[in-house]
Amino acid sequence: MNDTVISAIPAAYAALEYKTKSIGFSMSSDKHVGALLRTLAASKPGGYFLELGTGTGLSLAWILEGMDEQSKVITVDNDPELIQIATEALGADKRVQFICEDGEQWIHNYQSAGFDFIFADAWPGKYSVIEKTLDMLNPGGLYIIDDMLEQPNWPEGHQEKAEKLIDYLEGREDLRLTKMNWSTGLIIATKIKV
Repeated sequence: MNDTVISAIPAAYAALEYKTKSIGFSMSSDKHVGALLRTLAASKPGGYFLELGTGTGLSLAWILEGMDEQSKVITVDNDPELIQIATEALGADKRVQFICEDGEQWIHNYQSAGFDFIFADAWPGKYSVIEKTLDMLNPGGLYIIDDMLEQPNWPEGHQEKAEKLIDYLEGREDLRLTKMNWSTGLIIATKIKV
């Protein structure tokens, strides 16, 4: 098995990757994370998905590839330039709703149905308002975060924040989680009824 070979790249991915590099955006998840997101998304037929941190839409392209036609996804980012890039490439897909808003504010204001899948790839939903974010996760739902191994772009002191986040997630009685020392470091958690 060779995990460096990733097959079935989403159709929009190459153009999104080119645009991402051309604007110097370096906060995107890698293809390994994307392929895993696609696989996990496929496990939630008719699911309701949330992505926190749209970026340029690279991860969203993978999530959409895994979702079935009955599924819906909301993706939230506070950067209008990034949302524009993602919308131009993926906005024709009727399963996706783009929201350009501060993620923390959006999480606080959200009052609708719970989610079956949350990919938290931004500060909100990962390092801030984590409790509120996990309250939005349905029992049996997946909570996925990446970049849990030290990254070159981490500011000083971020390692301690990552360790506190891991401790918090491990301490929750309503989560069953797996930490993966793979790609950029992932945590996949499933919410259970307590």
